Amino acid sequence: MEAVYRHRTVLLEAAVEALAVRPDGRYVDGTYGRGGHAAQLLERLGPQGRLLVLDRDPQAIAVAHRCHGDDPRVVVVQAAFSTLPAQVAQLGWSGQVDGLLLDLGVSSPQLDEAGRGFSFRHDGPLDMRMDPTTGESAAAWLARVDEGEIAQVLAEYGEERFARRIARALVAARSEAPVTRTAQLARLVASAVPTRERHKDPATRTFQALRIRVNDELGELERLLPALPELLAVDGRLVIISFHSLEDRRVKRFMRDEARGQAHPPGLPVTGWLRAPRLALCGKAVRASEAEVADNPRARSAVMRVARRVA
Repeated sequence: MEAVYRHRTVLLEAAVEALAVRPDGRYVDGTYGRGGHAAQLLERLGPQGRLLVLDRDPQAIAVAHRCHGDDPRVVVVQAAFSTLPAQVAQLGWSGQVDGLLLDLGVSSPQLDEAGRGFSFRHDGPLDMRMDPTTGESAAAWLARVDEGEIAQVLAEYGEERFARRIARALVAARSEAPVTRTAQLARLVASAVPTRERHKDPATRTFQALRIRVNDELGELERLLPALPELLAVDGRLVIISFHSLEDRRVKRFMRDEARGQAHPPGLPVTGWLRAPRLALCGKAVRASEAEVADNPRARSAVMRVARRVA
């Protein structure tokens, strides 16, 4: 049970408050992690309430079964959150979900466990897969792609201005020995980057980019977002917490567009129905307080956006 308590959930109270939990409602936690949000939701749910929790990380799912396996209110599914429409439909909840939460990005236990390969602070195998049983590891991907593709991923997903230098150094290094360890990669990046960002390790952007690529994080998000409004009941809440600008820009644009509805192209005749707004924005973006950031520095980059389903 140690892993459950080691994880400090970001924006815990704010997110659960934003969901406006009804005791008999139906809720979805699409990114269980170590269950901080789920535990708070269950405290507010009555005997008739229901909670679906998803995660693609088998370790997170093991914690969910251990913590909630005997709770008849909870359904636990190991799956990527892009499958949520199918999971919700299987339960017969489509259009009836009262609140849906997505806490994007990587969890603290994933970062802290060296064997998962997510962090440049701990030496371990260069894996980075949220589900280590499927897909291609970061080491395998780096071993097979060309310099141009590496540079493109680092620039696009890491917003790394020295992407080409780093890609060149990686390709040169792998010609002599495979790049298979996190510390090895961090050293390579540090040697390739000519300047340092204040208070940021030079490997930060490279590790972020590789993690996003290996797990197709932005693709997962883009496939799910358009389907979310139809999962919600009228007045159902959608709460999404992002940890970098690539995610937050997509979430912000999606909620804004859904709140506006389908715009009519100026100067053209109306030839069919235009889609009405499906969401209404619930206030401005919420960030962690100074006290929370002081207690948990990983909360510094968190941005929470909230919307509700309209008729």
